[in-house]
Amino acid sequence: MNFKIFLFLLISCTAFAQKMEFPSTKVDSVISRIQLPVFPSFEINIAKLGAKGDSITNTKKAFDKAMALCKKNNGGTIIVPKGIYKINGPIHFVSNVNLRIEKGAKIKFSDNPQDYLPMVLTSWEGTMLYNYSPLIYANNCTNIAISGEGTIDGEGGKIWKTFKAKEGAGKERSREMNHNKVPVKDRKFGEGYFLRPQMIQFFKCKNILVENIRIENSPFWCLHLLKSESITVRGVSYKSLNHNNDGIDPEYAKDVLIENVTFNNGDDNVAIKAGRDHEGRANEATPSENIVIRNCNFKGLHGVVIGSEMSAGVQNIFVENCKTIGYLKRGIYLKTNADRGGYIKNIFVNNIHLDEVEDCIYITANYHGEGKGFQSDISNVHFSNINCNKASESGIVIQGFPDKKIRGISFSNIEIKSAKNALSNENAENVLMTDVFIGQRASVPSAVSKP
Repeated sequence: MNFKIFLFLLISCTAFAQKMEFPSTKVDSVISRIQLPVFPSFEINIAKLGAKGDSITNTKKAFDKAMALCKKNNGGTIIVPKGIYKINGPIHFVSNVNLRIEKGAKIKFSDNPQDYLPMVLTSWEGTMLYNYSPLIYANNCTNIAISGEGTIDGEGGKIWKTFKAKEGAGKERSREMNHNKVPVKDRKFGEGYFLRPQMIQFFKCKNILVENIRIENSPFWCLHLLKSESITVRGVSYKSLNHNNDGIDPEYAKDVLIENVTFNNGDDNVAIKAGRDHEGRANEATPSENIVIRNCNFKGLHGVVIGSEMSAGVQNIFVENCKTIGYLKRGIYLKTNADRGGYIKNIFVNNIHLDEVEDCIYITANYHGEGKGFQSDISNVHFSNINCNKASESGIVIQGFPDKKIRGISFSNIEIKSAKNALSNENAENVLMTDVFIGQRASVPSAVSKP
């Protein structure tokens, strides 16, 4: 072999191998940019505004008045003391406000869809549109928080639950409007279309903190971080087992820290998204990027998911020191299809402990076999120090396209003790495996038996 070619190959292989190291300095850089919100000293207790924590009285007026007083004082803290506070309608944030739900306090939202009208500008499964207001909604706010040790109950298991079986026509209409470039102002849904609202949505917001609260019984996605940045979510716990109850959905979001969260969800724990199809691929769309997920306990459908709505791109994702506390269908799941376009790149997953899953690591560019013309680019994805007790289906799955291969994938120190199917690697290139064990580890080969 020509010496120059040999040297080039050696340097290339060495450079790729070095990418397997978890980039802690990049994580530190992301966290250093995230700013916690700062609030004025003004405080108002909703009990002083007539709110009764008796689980019956409608406290909507008290919450609205508290938010108005904060706006008048350029922000402050709204204190929700011990009790169960029924609220027939949404809470709409203004800037510089901390909604502090104290230990023993619960905000319990009504499940009457009429209470969440008029419609607001929001997003539904990756398409911008007008729909029912999220139960807690912030639009173009800075310095906002939901804190304390109390609970938010979305009452999603009764009337909202019935919407799932009726949403098909509205869902397809929203996607057709996306594909046909219908102006957002003309995308009116709400009553009659059965698209459930998110529990909490921060839209075009900055310097956000969600800390120590408990989230239960959401109608749809629990915490939607839409086109927002500089976000900290920590110490939150979940028990939200309805349809599509994703725990946290960063979408077109950047500079996000998710840590010490205990999930128990009816769907994905963390689902990183970046818009759907034409809308996500538009020039003004921005990727989801610079997201750190660490020290979390997973329980639900999937642990960490990227996609499938990711058409603006997802990059610079760092997942570390997480484990399961119950069953997951899939541990780490990257999914897109030929309708999406966009890219998934610079993904680092380190020190993950899984118990029983269906599939441990699953990367597919052909999700549901849908679409054509917009194959996504998946590259530079690295897994290290991952343990799994049992995969009832597959240990590792990689599915690219013959003309659009997944590339630059590395696995280091992976042990899956039991799997029905160890490895499925299709249409991928530059896949590096170092110290990967699926099933029982091989020992020293036995000698030829003597006659």
